[in-house]
Amino acid sequence: MQNLTSPKVVKELMTRHGAAFSKGLGQNFLVDRNILMKIVEAADIGQQDLVLEVGAGIGTLTRELASRSKLVVSVEIDKRLFPILDETLSDCSNVRLVHGDILKLDIDRLIGEHFSDKPFKIVANLPYYITTPILMMFLEKGFSFETMVVMVQQEVARRMTASPGTQDYGMLSLTVQYYACPEIISKVSANVFMPPPKVDSAVVRLKKRSAPPVKLKDPEVFFRVVRAAFGQRRKTLLNALAALESADIDKQKLAYILEKCNIDPGVRGELLGMQQYADIANALVDYKSNI
Repeated sequence: MQNLTSPKVVKELMTRHGAAFSKGLGQNFLVDRNILMKIVEAADIGQQDLVLEVGAGIGTLTRELASRSKLVVSVEIDKRLFPILDETLSDCSNVRLVHGDILKLDIDRLIGEHFSDKPFKIVANLPYYITTPILMMFLEKGFSFETMVVMVQQEVARRMTASPGTQDYGMLSLTVQYYACPEIISKVSANVFMPPPKVDSAVVRLKKRSAPPVKLKDPEVFFRVVRAAFGQRRKTLLNALAALESADIDKQKLAYILEKCNIDPGVRGELLGMQQYADIANALVDYKSNI
């Protein structure tokens, strides 16, 4: 069996099949077995588990997932890698390769066809240029995954797990933490990839919440408030929300609503926690329903 974490083996495979690393597709293949095992162990894959992998690459992670699970469905956008995958996954009868762009595929149909809508796990070494859209797609659309383990840019990992009052805290932090419990499993040096990216990475595990951590009267209003608060970070909360709500509520009434929520109108958005944003959103819903 080939050692797909060996740079020499990876280079030989790519050369023999006439393939080249695609910078445009964010292809950086993992060549470190220690990090590979951290990803797999973080996903806690069991023999009855169903796994959706985003980005098969040359099959390094795919093969390890297949050895532990019932079924791996791996989506790969680069058709040029399929001859390599046919070779590296030749002994993995429980792998289904799907060619396509994960952001353009009918994921509901894919999940229904392969998993019969049963709970599954997501494991991925995400291309940096589309990390956030992929994360948001899986989180916001309500797919029945249990756990997501992803390799992401270290900066993104910090933002996903950030707390109020820190430099990295923002819209991504609140959105991810509304849907899941994120945890940084390991920091990853750029040197363990081939070719090495320009930045370091991190392995992040997201356990999907069975229910949101806050009660909302209208989730759409909640996310509108959060987007407004972080849209212009230098603005006070009152000014940021006033720009959002100007058509429905004047600034004086908005200040009154914030004070009723025990929130200083002069505070900046990065200092507020999720419950405080929920209080504001719910108060706005109540106010508008009584107009």
